[in-house]
Amino acid sequence: MDSKKAYLLSHFTKESLANGEQVYFSVSEDGLNWHDLNNSKAVLISDIGEKGVRDPFITKSKIDGKFYILATDLCIAKGTSWAQAVDKGSKSMIIWSSEDLINWEGPWTYDVPLDNIGCVWAPEAIYDAKRDNYLVFWASMTKKNGKSKHIIYKSRTRDFKTFTSPEIYIEKDTHIIDTTIVEDNGLYYRISKDESETKSIKIDYGDDLDGKFTAVKSSDLDAIYGVEGPTCYLLPDGKTWCLLADHFLAHTGYAPIVSTDLKSGVFKELEKDCYDMGKSIKRHGSVLEITQDDYNRLVEHFGL
Repeated sequence: MDSKKAYLLSHFTKESLANGEQVYFSVSEDGLNWHDLNNSKAVLISDIGEKGVRDPFITKSKIDGKFYILATDLCIAKGTSWAQAVDKGSKSMIIWSSEDLINWEGPWTYDVPLDNIGCVWAPEAIYDAKRDNYLVFWASMTKKNGKSKHIIYKSRTRDFKTFTSPEIYIEKDTHIIDTTIVEDNGLYYRISKDESETKSIKIDYGDDLDGKFTAVKSSDLDAIYGVEGPTCYLLPDGKTWCLLADHFLAHTGYAPIVSTDLKSGVFKELEKDCYDMGKSIKRHGSVLEITQDDYNRLVEHFGL
C-alpha cells in the first residue's frame, strides 16, 4: 500500500430518500473529514432480491486482489415492516466484485442454507491468515427451543461465491447483531451491537478467530446509547483507532469515537468541530483503507 493512506466509506442513507437503501461511496484522506462521491447519489443499485441493500461492507481480498462488497438484502422503504424483515426476511446476502472500485461485477447472492432463521443481516468478512481464507459472518434471527433471538453465524470462502456450511459463531443471552472485526498486533477485536435496552457497542478480543474471546470492559462505550453498525479503522498516525457508530435513535448517522488501545476500553467521542461526515446522512456501512491512486481514481470518475 502507498505510504500515504486514504479511505473509502461505503454506506447507505435514509429510507425516506429515493434509492436511500443502496450503496453510496464517500472518501477521506485523513479518516475524519469525508467527501460524498457521485453528487451524493448511489453508486451501486441492487436489482435482485428485495431490490434494496443496507449495511454494505467493502474489503480488498488478500487472495485474488479484488474488491468485494457484501450487503443486506432489504428495502424497508418499500413497505416491509421490521417484524417481517426480522422473522420472514431474505436469507440472501448481496455481493459485488471489482478490480478497480469503478467497474463492478454483480450483484449475485449467497443464499444461506438454514431453515430456522428469519433474516441475514450485516454480512462482513475478515481474512484469516492462519487458514488462508475469509471468515464471513452475519446476524440472523434464529428460532431455538421455542424462542427467537439474533445470533452471529459464520462461514468461510476464498472467492465469495463458494461458501462452507454456516455455523453459529457468537451467541449471547441477549440478541447480538452488527458485528465487525479488526486485527491489531496479533489480536482480533470483535465489535458488536448489544441489542439489550441500551443499544450500545460491546467488544471482545482473542488471538484466533475460532478461539476463545475475552470481553473488554468499557464504561465509555456503555455510556453511548442508541448506536449500531460499528466500523473501525486505523487513522493515518498509525496508533489511533476510529470507531464509527451509527446513531440510529437520534437519526444523525455515523459519528467517530476514538481510542489508542482497543483492549483498554478507553474511548472518546470527538467534538463536532473535529470531523466532517459530508453532505449526506451516512448509515451502517464500512471503511476500507485505500491507496492515494485509488482515491484519485474514484474522485476522477465519480466527482466530489
